[in-house]
Amino acid sequence: MSTLVRWLARRPLWLLHALGAGLGWLAYLLSPTYRRRFAAHAALAGVPPADWRASVAEAGRMVSELPWLWLRPPHEELGARVRWHGAELIEAAHAQGRGVLFLTPHMGCFEVTAQAIAERFAPAHGPITVLYRPARQAWLRTLIEGSRARPGVATAPASLAGVRLMIRALRRGEAVGLLPDQVPPSGMGVWAPFFGRPAYTMTLAARLLQQTGAVPLLIWGERLPRGAGYAVRVRPFGAPLPAGTDEAAQAECAAIVNRAMEGLIRERPQQYLWGYHRYKAPRTAPNEPKPPPG
Repeated sequence: MSTLVRWLARRPLWLLHALGAGLGWLAYLLSPTYRRRFAAHAALAGVPPADWRASVAEAGRMVSELPWLWLRPPHEELGARVRWHGAELIEAAHAQGRGVLFLTPHMGCFEVTAQAIAERFAPAHGPITVLYRPARQAWLRTLIEGSRARPGVATAPASLAGVRLMIRALRRGEAVGLLPDQVPPSGMGVWAPFFGRPAYTMTLAARLLQQTGAVPLLIWGERLPRGAGYAVRVRPFGAPLPAGTDEAAQAECAAIVNRAMEGLIRERPQQYLWGYHRYKAPRTAPNEPKPPPG
């Protein structure tokens, strides 16, 4: 399998995206559960079928572009492949002398955002630390770990030790990247609305901001048509987070972060992973709250 991945990494991006579109539709057609989840999640957000059907192919492209992103030689920079929109917000955040916490949903190419930040900003401001969960397959774990051992990119495991690494990085004035719409382990989240339905939501983003005083920024990597590359779009976070560590304050913070993710997703719903199992609950998590009667 690793031989195939390495072979794919040498193919042009437009070809990988074309193959990925077919892969996305194949997965969609072969899995009734995936199809139902796709349609149900998009319906909750009020996304019309024409838009969420476009994201079926985009989900496949997300997978097919990974060999190129992972195994591109370290000296081969993204360069003209990335168009920046809002890079001045990153410069302004670093100018404050504080760390920067980048928040991105499961949308577009989130792998490219970390690499683009590392390439452009790490030489002056230090590496970006990204949270990761090691792959179960040994061959895939080796590929991913090698791909992320790039200049300007540091990794933190999804554990208490990884949280400490991220806190230290932010306190040094460096950057950290996080996907706050990822379902957290039991005990590390609260129930908060996401497109109108309670979703078990990580509290880590708010805790990092409260403990370090970092600057939050929203970011996502739009996949451009015909393999032209990516548009990295940066947005201000906007809403302040309330202080406090009790469950009510954490739930309010999680709801604010979820609304920020919803805003990004509505910019380009065709590139959100509607098939992601966003509303699942860890086995020992508290029960999903029920809507009030009437």
